[in-house]
Amino acid sequence: MTELPSYLPIELETTTFDLIVVGTGIPESVIAAAASATGKTVLHLDPNQFYGSHSASIHLNDLTSFLNYHANLPSTTAANTTSASSNHDFTALNLSLRSLYSNVETANYAPETLAQHSTKFSVDLGGPRVFLCADKATDLLIKSGINAYLDFKGIEASFIWDGSGRLCDVPDSRSAIFKDKSLSLLEKNQLMRFFKLVKRHLGASNGDDEGRESSKISEEDLESPFVEFLKKMRLPPKIKSIILYAICMVDYDQDNLEVCKSVLKTRDGMERLALYQNSIGRYGASGALLYPTYGIGELSQAFCRRAAVKGCIYVLRMPVTALLMDQNSGQYKGVRLASGEDFFSHQLVLDPTFIVPLPPASSPPDLRESFQVLSLKDDKRKVARGICIINSSLKPDISQFLLIYPPRSLFPEQDTSIRALQIGGDLDQMAVCPSGMFVLYFSGLCDDAGQGKRLLHAAMNALLTLPVSESGSAAGSEDAEVKPTLLWSMLYIQELTTVPTGQYENIISTPMLDGNINFSDLIESTMVLFQKMYPDEVFFPETPSSPEVPENSEDDTELSLEN
Repeated sequence: MTELPSYLPIELETTTFDLIVVGTGIPESVIAAAASATGKTVLHLDPNQFYGSHSASIHLNDLTSFLNYHANLPSTTAANTTSASSNHDFTALNLSLRSLYSNVETANYAPETLAQHSTKFSVDLGGPRVFLCADKATDLLIKSGINAYLDFKGIEASFIWDGSGRLCDVPDSRSAIFKDKSLSLLEKNQLMRFFKLVKRHLGASNGDDEGRESSKISEEDLESPFVEFLKKMRLPPKIKSIILYAICMVDYDQDNLEVCKSVLKTRDGMERLALYQNSIGRYGASGALLYPTYGIGELSQAFCRRAAVKGCIYVLRMPVTALLMDQNSGQYKGVRLASGEDFFSHQLVLDPTFIVPLPPASSPPDLRESFQVLSLKDDKRKVARGICIINSSLKPDISQFLLIYPPRSLFPEQDTSIRALQIGGDLDQMAVCPSGMFVLYFSGLCDDAGQGKRLLHAAMNALLTLPVSESGSAAGSEDAEVKPTLLWSMLYIQELTTVPTGQYENIISTPMLDGNINFSDLIESTMVLFQKMYPDEVFFPETPSSPEVPENSEDDTELSLEN
């Protein structure tokens, strides 16, 4: 690490807290807010000048600086040094940082235009990502009262790439099926019958009057691969692809089960279908998916506001440089800040950038073993992410929409889905980019940077006019003249980390954003961490609800999440 600049002391009235949290990403902010809600004293720190950490929504210049800094951290860190204080009974173990981003690739084809509007962009570092109206993340916003700090817009449509250059509608409801002009009458009937079968099965499973016991899908079928069940239902490939990749949001190619890295069972497929169906129309005319005004970084800020109301103290631009460990027992005591101040707590939460050092050799052997399993484990997979700024919408009359590239729809070796999300068009409406421009996010799981970059470039070439392209068009796509022009792009590879099963009792490391399109798994893993820290506390007590949103509301300009 480069030498830290000087930092002024924060000079708080107390130096001891129940909990210290480092990083203001979604997991850290949720834990801070949940702990504050139970009456815990919390000090929340972040070395950045903005909220959100790895889930921030920031200006272009901040985005570039953040990624380049983290991508260029030393791949190997020097051995951690220790220093004992003569006036205190603790030892300081220096913290080091791990690189979670690599292969950052930036292209700017309109530097003057973008320079004029750089501060009007609020770009998601962890996109594309949306809320399903009925998922656990959305329910948590309501339960915790966080929805009072957020505004949402409905994602207007979902499309699936058909492999020949067309964006086909995703018929995810009865009305959408009838309106879809790309489906034949036979296909519409097949899809309607399948959705009815799913509804009857779910009704029977839940004990509803609409479902009879005989309507349940057999246990044998529920434990079978979902793709095999869809074949058993005699659904054509087009319908299967829509169900698997655009509604159930499956990551990997399900047609080759022998090499598939994650096979979706029918039971899980039914749960995903139920979640999607329950999300449709839950908040007026917003469809199944929501996106927060100003970007997903607002989620972290909303939880931080909730925590601040309950007494949490916030300090930005303040790096943590060392852990303070008891000289005799080796137990965690506190942290040392870049200002030179020492603060103490019973519990510590660190964002995944930090490498937790081993305690001194004099510490008990069982304590050293606990720290060895504490550092986050690398997931062998990675997430390839791309951010593009374009001069017009991919669909002339639609500003906000989700696009799915199923496996093998771009090239034969493509074994994973690619997801794209377009946001923007009107600065006053979405507040993520200047009016007349759009932000297009891409993501896909990959095994290495080479595979990830190939996925991103293939998806971009299929949709956009690239100024550096010699031919000006991508094979199998529409004419270049009607395709939006790329103004700016940033492609990068993000590491995936998972929380180890053996957590040291006083220090918790949070996971990175995963490769999902929604927040459900991230929120669920954060809930598990909180419950491990505070098994006797309630994870956000219920808050009074507000009046319900009218079911038939046609005003979709501002959606508030209300019970």
